[in-house]
Amino acid sequence: MKVIFLDSVHPILEQRLTDAGYDCIHDYNTPSETIDLNGFIGVVIRSRFRLSREFLSRFPSLRWIARSGSGLENIDLVACEELGIKVYNSPEGNSTAVAEHAIGMLLMLFNKLRMADREVRSGLWQREANRGLELEEKTVGIIGYGVMGSAFAKRLSGFGCRVLAYDKYKSNFGDANVQEVNLETLKKESDIVSLHVPLLKDTKYLVNANWIASFSKPFYLINTSRGQVAEIKAILDGLKSNKILGACLDVLEYEETSFEKINLNTPEFNELKELNNVIFSPHVAGWTVESYEKLSSVLADKILGESEI
Repeated sequence: MKVIFLDSVHPILEQRLTDAGYDCIHDYNTPSETIDLNGFIGVVIRSRFRLSREFLSRFPSLRWIARSGSGLENIDLVACEELGIKVYNSPEGNSTAVAEHAIGMLLMLFNKLRMADREVRSGLWQREANRGLELEEKTVGIIGYGVMGSAFAKRLSGFGCRVLAYDKYKSNFGDANVQEVNLETLKKESDIVSLHVPLLKDTKYLVNANWIASFSKPFYLINTSRGQVAEIKAILDGLKSNKILGACLDVLEYEETSFEKINLNTPEFNELKELNNVIFSPHVAGWTVESYEKLSSVLADKILGESEI
């Protein structure tokens, strides 16, 4: 049983597959146009290239694809179902990392830590200018209540927030950590909005000028999902008009599909980066020392059927 690793992941996955009798091969460089997967029953990938219908149909021996991470936008899921290819992902492996990162970015924004740290390092001691905000009693709206959204709600529970959540594809998920609401209620009552949706046709540029204008009051925006869920120009315009009070952006629409490269030389980003009420990170919300191993452990569990996730 041959498995090919198209991206590097934590070695525990290869170790467990090898122990189970799989023959594991690495190929991190051959482009999709010329790579030959004939004879392989499994593929391990992050986001190096898209596994399209045309690509998958070339290799009838494939039985499963293991995507290290949560998003599946680089895999043609309809084709996989029709071709009998099982698809595994591992959002359980980095949900803690994403939730904690989102909390960290929000606290950094609310307490002006980016600006305060820079000022103190330059010899300034400006206490009043760096007066912060508290999370307690704020209403946080979560859009997308899957593994990531629910992990974020769980972490918020200790801050005394009121947490609302809307998910287009599920219902009856309210619990001690979150109140399930419709989208209209979330837009009316949220002080903070956090995006936890996959990149789909109906979520691409979900955050646009009309969407921002549809909120009843100014709000803070967090995006740790996918860059193309939120239009940067719309965010910039929202910040300029004070409809968006601040933004925490781990992902940006300019990223290449592999997430490894980005073009930041755009007029909108050049304006955005000068604002003190915007916090950036380079698509690392889910990248911790712990999640690196957990992502692969979860995939091994699912592939080998050793435990129910």
